[in-house]
Amino acid sequence: MYIYMIGIVMLVLIDQLTKFLVDNSMFLGDTLEIIPNFFHITYVQNRGIAFGVFQGKINIISVITVLAIILLLIYFIRTFKENKKIENVSYLLIVSGAIGNMIDRVFRGYVVDMIDFRGIWSFVFNMSDVYINIGVALIILDMFLKKDHKSEK
Repeated sequence: MYIYMIGIVMLVLIDQLTKFLVDNSMFLGDTLEIIPNFFHITYVQNRGIAFGVFQGKINIISVITVLAIILLLIYFIRTFKENKKIENVSYLLIVSGAIGNMIDRVFRGYVVDMIDFRGIWSFVFNMSDVYINIGVALIILDMFLKKDHKSEK
């Protein structure tokens, strides 16, 4: 269990470091082309949640996020021993991402986004978002694996 808690701290630190670097070295709207017409680092301030929805509703978002983090941590701790490794890694990623974005909302009043794959879609996101999406994808994958395993019996 301790290694997962250390993992959460490390992922949050990586997330916050990337956001700090962008927030302190770029102006809002600045973009740095890494791979032409495909990958950029673009400084965006997201005052909503996923994909910019609920813009300006920071108080409501913050309360819901704090409750979600608390509930996820309680569930994670209570089910840790029964969970498969993929489930525990999923919760580690989701909790890390939620904490990382919550820190932004509390201390900045917005979430710093910077990962910009403009060759694929028009959304800009951050490391916390990556953690959350990978965590959710792993849970879905695990659900399909469980379903396939049950159907084989």
